[in-house]
Amino acid sequence: MDWDGEGYQARFDALAAKGIAVHGEADLVMTFGPGSVLDAGCGTGRVGAELHRRGVDVVGVDADPSMIETARARHPAITWHLGDVASVDLGRRFDVVVMAGNVPLFTPAGTQAALIAGCARHLGDGATLIAGFQLGRGYELDRYDIDAAAAGLELVDRWATWDREPFSDEAAYAVSVHRAAVV
Repeated sequence: MDWDGEGYQARFDALAAKGIAVHGEADLVMTFGPGSVLDAGCGTGRVGAELHRRGVDVVGVDADPSMIETARARHPAITWHLGDVASVDLGRRFDVVVMAGNVPLFTPAGTQAALIAGCARHLGDGATLIAGFQLGRGYELDRYDIDAAAAGLELVDRWATWDREPFSDEAAYAVSVHRAAVV
């Protein structure tokens, strides 16, 4: 899928201009008190830039050149990598890895386990993976939990929104928190 980074970002800019809160992901991530965050599938850098503004050391990775180009142009103080989260090795670990915006759904079918493993590789001991995505679109929570467990991650919590509304089987969206084992 080819993206238009500026066009994608314009949607969020328009919402923010109307006074609509667009930083629910960053709000939730901050409750975990991270010093460092990997924004996996960072897109235009909206979430990573907000975390950086709040004092967090952020690195972003996305496979789409247009998205990374927009992130770099809008937020040059942050390190943005063009690459596939499933295979990239940044040579460091983070307190939190966040996948906001349906990242597993934009990954080619059958490669989600590699995506989750790529995120897990970048987690420090006891660090947290936080991911939110829509349900009913081909990659479901039971498979996600299996992939996370295979990557050495344990489910800690799950909500229906980034605002921590309770999760139920009828939810159309899930925000899942998995933790890496302490070695």
